Amino acid sequence: MPSMYAVSVGVFTRQLNNLYAQLEKAEAYAAERKFKVDVLVNQRLAPDMLPLVFQIQNATDHAKGAAARLAGRELPSWPDDEKTFEDLKGRVKKALDYLATFKPEDIDGSEEKPITLKRNGQDYVTSGQDYVLGRAQQNVWFHVATAYSILRHNGVPIGKADFTR
Repeated sequence: MPSMYAVSVGVFTRQLNNLYAQLEKAEAYAAERKFKVDVLVNQRLAPDMLPLVFQIQNATDHAKGAAARLAGRELPSWPDDEKTFEDLKGRVKKALDYLATFKPEDIDGSEEKPITLKRNGQDYVTSGQDYVLGRAQQNVWFHVATAYSILRHNGVPIGKADFTR
């Protein structure tokens, strides 16, 4: 198996860099089409679905939370107060800067480390490997993919290559 650092910080950094590039394409698209990019902040795919701002907040929360838990650091708490498109880009950049503070030796070897999480208000414990592969990665991918889909649905000219590069 690849190192725990590679499957956590490595994967999250790549996904968040791709997300940041998609946000930049959205800005360029808005400028070209002459609309305010901030209208995208609260866009959603369906009426009962949470908006772009939520997707970005959750993608970054899962990425930073996983890295902190695996390394045994205190979880950083960031307010979910983003209102503008520039705020969303700042949130992604802040998460990328935070992930850059980790080194392989901070996380490698955490495969069997007990990770305590909450589900339905109850604590449960899982191993570091099961946490990363069975929860953290899926949540980051889900929210990044949903953010991509919201942008694409709103006409931003992005495609699969923007998600997988």
